[in-house]
Amino acid sequence: MSEGDFYAISAGLVWSFGVILMRVSGLHIQPVALTIFKSGMATMFFAMTLPVLNEPFVQSLPAEAYFRLVVSGILGITIADTMFAAALNRLGASLQALADCIYSPAIAGIGFLMFEEYLGMWELLGGILVVGGVAVGMRMTAEVHSRKDLVMGVILASGAHIIMAVGILMVRDLIREESLSIVWISGVRFFAATVTLVGLALFRMPAREVFMGFTRCDTWKTTIPMSFLGPFVATMLWTAGFKHLAAGRAAIYNQLSTVFILLLAVLILKERMTKRKLTGIALAVCGALLVALQN
Repeated sequence: MSEGDFYAISAGLVWSFGVILMRVSGLHIQPVALTIFKSGMATMFFAMTLPVLNEPFVQSLPAEAYFRLVVSGILGITIADTMFAAALNRLGASLQALADCIYSPAIAGIGFLMFEEYLGMWELLGGILVVGGVAVGMRMTAEVHSRKDLVMGVILASGAHIIMAVGILMVRDLIREESLSIVWISGVRFFAATVTLVGLALFRMPAREVFMGFTRCDTWKTTIPMSFLGPFVATMLWTAGFKHLAAGRAAIYNQLSTVFILLLAVLILKERMTKRKLTGIALAVCGALLVALQN
């Protein structure tokens, strides 16, 4: 197993635990406040790590590179992570895992639009399988309160992965730049995302709601581990896999998070597993892997 393989597989596993903790935390804290908390905590973790690695807080980069990093963070974290948390609240962890299969086709599709990377017949077939799997598996369950929540959850989850794909691919060249560390790049993205989200939230929400994650001490037993595992550790592992592997190979391993989340949702959250869910996930995972294998 190569270094990149280890990073990508570990990212899927660590992210899965983060998602389960996010599901539990989301029962008490609304999506915007939860995203602000976990992004703020992740920014602090990155800031604490940089001196340990003897990394500077500011790099000698063109203004254009900083601009892309800021926009990437706003898209992938401020917007996409908030949408992801909102979808998780509506769908539950196991259906969210099914919706996560949009990730690989999103990477392939955005890659085509942004870089004119060719989409072959097998990639298109894989995309159809993913959409079909989501359609088969997305049915009302005990975790979903209404059909409106089901529809909105699917829309939010799908949109989150598309926006996330745009955010990461627009800085792909910077991630692969040897002189820039993954910790520094991730820290800049999270800092920009957190500041932006706090500023926007304060225009629409009372401060007590915006910073609820920091004041609700009773939730720290889940929100702090969630922030450490998901935004901090999993983000570094995911970015490292993306840096050391071809995008397709990394996506194959990342997609394992679907299986990990499904198992953890049943074992830890006691969510019910149905034949329809299993069928949908099997179709979607096969489609996602088919897309990833072509890159």
